[in-house]
Amino acid sequence: MAGGDGRGLSTSEDHVDHYVVLGLPSGEEGSKLSLKEIEKAYRNQSRHRHPDKRPDDPNATADFQLLTSSFEVLRDETTRSSFDAKLRSRREKVFRDSFQDTKRRKMATDLEDRERAAAAVDPSEEVQRKERMKAQELKNEIADFKARRAKKASEQISGKQKREEKLGASLDKGRMLKVSWDRSAGDYEVAKLRENFERFGSVEDVVIRSKTSKNRASAIIVMTSREAMIRAAQSMGGHIANPLLVLPLEPIVPNFSSNSSVNQGESEFSNVVGAGFEAYEAFVMKKLQEVNVCSLH
Repeated sequence: MAGGDGRGLSTSEDHVDHYVVLGLPSGEEGSKLSLKEIEKAYRNQSRHRHPDKRPDDPNATADFQLLTSSFEVLRDETTRSSFDAKLRSRREKVFRDSFQDTKRRKMATDLEDRERAAAAVDPSEEVQRKERMKAQELKNEIADFKARRAKKASEQISGKQKREEKLGASLDKGRMLKVSWDRSAGDYEVAKLRENFERFGSVEDVVIRSKTSKNRASAIIVMTSREAMIRAAQSMGGHIANPLLVLPLEPIVPNFSSNSSVNQGESEFSNVVGAGFEAYEAFVMKKLQEVNVCSLH
């Protein structure tokens, strides 16, 4: 053998288990084997592993040399005792390493368990937390929706009020008419109202007033002349199924210098404005509905 440590064991064989090389049990069981059992095992292995028995195996010689080296170690009491001590040292080291690994694994597992326990949330609490979050989100959405609706309604009302105020401040009320109709029978748009009243003269503006009643609607019609306003006031137009009630916005003061037909129209409406305007409007609207029902039948 090339090189050695004084016990017939080469430095390349430091980690060889000589018991295993001879086909014997190792560890504590191997240390209890007798010399005769070791010699018998060597003879049996030699017959099978001799290079002459394996001419085609390029590793046969090296293997047989290892077999012989292991036998030399185990047949000598001193070298065998030293080898047994080395095996015990190896086993103890493996055990210590295994113990340390087990301890480290347990520590790591305990740490992970503690972290999971700290991060864990009671399922019922988690459900309640999610429900509270959803309820708050819904509450916020409803609040935002209501705020947008209120803002939009406020802007619409404000816009119409400003427009009506502007009309009242800048226009001659003597050219203005209040038009009412029954909403349940149908509604009128600005374009349709303008079309109806342009038969009596030029229409300067049409403003549908803010809804103040569930069943009735009204609008302000601004004619370009007082004469056109009077002609329109003398007529009750609109669709046959939903006629319009047309009244001047201000009392008509009779003008005897005018022609008789105009004077007659002015005097006819001079008594239906002022304090009794609303009552008269409701009365006429009811009569219109009754007449409309009879005409349909």
